[in-house]
Amino acid sequence: MTTPRPDVGKAGVTCVSFVCQKCRQPLKLDSSFNALDQPLVTELTAPLTTIQTTDVEELFQGNLKAAKLEEDENIVRNEIPDSKDLHTSQDFTLLGETGPGSMENLSHRLIVTAYLFDIMSGQSEVDHPLCEECTDALLDQLDHQLKTTEDECKDYRDFLEKLGTKEEVVDESVLDTELEQLRAEELTLQEQLAEVEKERAELAEMLEREKKISQELDLEDESYRKEYNEYKRQALELEDEQRSVDNQLRYAQSQLDKLKKTNVFNATFHIWHSGHFGTINNFRLGRLPSVPVDWNEINAAWGQTVLLLHSLAKKMNLTFQRYRLVPYGNHSYLESLTDKSKELPLYGSGGFRFFWDAKFDQAMVAFLDCLQQFKEEVEKGDTGFCLPYRMEKGKIEDSSTGNSYSIKIQFNSEEQWTKALKFMLTNLKWGLAWVSSQFANK
Repeated sequence: MTTPRPDVGKAGVTCVSFVCQKCRQPLKLDSSFNALDQPLVTELTAPLTTIQTTDVEELFQGNLKAAKLEEDENIVRNEIPDSKDLHTSQDFTLLGETGPGSMENLSHRLIVTAYLFDIMSGQSEVDHPLCEECTDALLDQLDHQLKTTEDECKDYRDFLEKLGTKEEVVDESVLDTELEQLRAEELTLQEQLAEVEKERAELAEMLEREKKISQELDLEDESYRKEYNEYKRQALELEDEQRSVDNQLRYAQSQLDKLKKTNVFNATFHIWHSGHFGTINNFRLGRLPSVPVDWNEINAAWGQTVLLLHSLAKKMNLTFQRYRLVPYGNHSYLESLTDKSKELPLYGSGGFRFFWDAKFDQAMVAFLDCLQQFKEEVEKGDTGFCLPYRMEKGKIEDSSTGNSYSIKIQFNSEEQWTKALKFMLTNLKWGLAWVSSQFANK
């Protein structure tokens, strides 16, 4: 429903204006709205709705309480309140001091104008009143719709004219021929359809067979992948084992090369010296008044010495004459080949009786004889070989001084006996070096 808005002007004059229903700007109505009479209102409202004459008369007489409009289906039914209720309505409030007659005339004009705008709004999709700018925009839009509608009407008229002027001559024989052709074509298409359906059924069966084959191939592929993974795992394990074996082989080869380069005799029998004493595997051989070496150590040194000369002779396939070496630890001895019941011990226990026991001296002389036989055997194959100290009949000669030292302990000083033993170990070390150089790769 259109709602008027009162404004207070200068000198307390009340001006009532309407608002544009689109842009909500206040409107100033034309002065022609002040001269509305009953014939004009009837002319404006006659095409839109039918109103009883008595209702219009009651409207102009100001005795309206509830003017009910009978509208068609497209018109909204509105109720216009009594003029007395407008004074208490919350839509607007009249301000200023006016007389009773002028107030009644203003209320009458507002009711008629609002009623007119409501009728116009109900007859279209546009709410009234509108300002001039909104009206121009609405007119442009309606002109465009009108032009579009006129173009469509023109197209329809052209089509109707074409349809009216065209005269079609129907030849039934041609239609019958076309019908027969269409029926023959239908039969052909039905036969083709049957063949296609048959082919489709065959293809469906073939597809089912191929699906079964595909499923079997999938199972085989899965089984193959499992077997492949198992063989791959075994191959990886074998590769790991192979690498481990190769590493072990390389380590064993390196150890073998190291062992080949290692001389067993040098590693087993270490001949050196400690002051005035000659040593073999850190066992001192000899005694001094100032250094009384224990006889257990001397016996152990003689045992190592016998074992060394026995090993060198065995390496050379040398068999001694007159004596046989018997390595027996710190109780080693020599056995006479002429009298096998005779044993010559290379160990002692000290004491007074020991110094008068000739067997120990005989054993040392016999050992020196075996060492001389070893020297002579080596010189047969290598004429350039020569020991640093010459040995003869139980004595060792120092070539630098020409002095001879007896290997016997009886009727001999401990210093000379110890020096003779040291020279004897030196000759034995030279023999060890020669054997190591000759039989290193054997």
